[in-house]
Amino acid sequence: MAWHQQPVLLRMCELLWPPPAELTIGRAAAGPVSANGTLPDDVRQPESTEFILVPGLRRPPLLVPAGQRVAGAAVRHYSGQRSRAARLATRAFSVCLNSGLGGAIFRHRLTMRVPAGADTVETYLADLVRRDIRVGMYLGPPRANRKPVLHILTPDGQPVAFTKIGVNPLTSELVRAERDALTRLERADLGGIAIPRVLHYGLWQGLDVLVMSALPAWLRHRPLSPPRLAEAMATLARVEGLRSGPLHGSHYIRRLRTRLAGADDEPDRVALLWLVDEIAAKAGDTVLAYGAWHGDWAPWNMANTSDGLLLWDWERFTRDVPLGFDALHYRLQTELGLRHREPRAAATACAQDAIRILVPFSVGAGAARVTGLLYLADLATRYLSDRQAKAGARHGTPGSWLIPALTRAVAEL
Repeated sequence: MAWHQQPVLLRMCELLWPPPAELTIGRAAAGPVSANGTLPDDVRQPESTEFILVPGLRRPPLLVPAGQRVAGAAVRHYSGQRSRAARLATRAFSVCLNSGLGGAIFRHRLTMRVPAGADTVETYLADLVRRDIRVGMYLGPPRANRKPVLHILTPDGQPVAFTKIGVNPLTSELVRAERDALTRLERADLGGIAIPRVLHYGLWQGLDVLVMSALPAWLRHRPLSPPRLAEAMATLARVEGLRSGPLHGSHYIRRLRTRLAGADDEPDRVALLWLVDEIAAKAGDTVLAYGAWHGDWAPWNMANTSDGLLLWDWERFTRDVPLGFDALHYRLQTELGLRHREPRAAATACAQDAIRILVPFSVGAGAARVTGLLYLADLATRYLSDRQAKAGARHGTPGSWLIPALTRAVAEL
């Protein structure tokens, strides 16, 4: 992949380092990376900073500050790996960069020339933390909720914080939602689950900026038993208490219909509205337990370490949903993201196995079956409301997998 064909990366950089800062992208000369991250004397310009583009972990790649210590640390502390193989690759990249040999391997660079006094996200964050910092930037794959995630480090690579930037209405809404969730849960009894702390929220250049403490997700991961995972999910579900009631007339089903009504008028929305009405008609008298859920509890948003169970990415946290949604989501995302199962088959299996998946939550068979259907409907509603298909998100078209799986399961209800 040619690095000059990275329009998303450059567009995000131009938002965060706006004019009069000047950005250039290209290949560096072979040789070791400097220890302090500055350019060689023969090419250095005043106020220039160099970033290394690290491929293999993200597309677009990770943007890490040049300088062997801080570059190695930025990669080592990256917590977005979805598999053991990805974690091993991260360690190898980190060792390579930390040794100073990364300059010969990772040749693509992004250089920023920032005149003295220019207002950039880096100067904004440095003023907040009141210290000299370096930043790395991570971007996710194409999706409606893609946003810059900045890793703030000291010049010698010690983690300081993570920052999320809202760059459009949806991502700004999600940044604010995460701020609200973390603030709400800061003093809650989460049974040993460690979550980030909100260090700062504000507006910079019209963009929502959320600064959070850095969880030590780079520590060695330990196996987490299914019973312990279910216990943690149940603890979160009960964080503000559980309540029971029939599906018909519940706040949850009203909210689901309202969200779906706000999606674009297209065949998928029509089909999903019909399916939600069918579930309510066939199972409206089913009594469900309602509590909270993380909203995106997946293997890559957590780590079980010597410091305990770490859990991040709280922007989808929601209260008053059927008990067990987190377990169903974890199962489906594991099948899709780690086992690479065909999406429709994975969604079908998720609904079929709902009774077994929800046994640890003491959800009866009838309620579990309905909860499985509602979870698929809720996820499909999220994709439609976010307009994930238009953003080019993988699995972003519910009509190709979630809705067919749901249609089959509702027919068997």
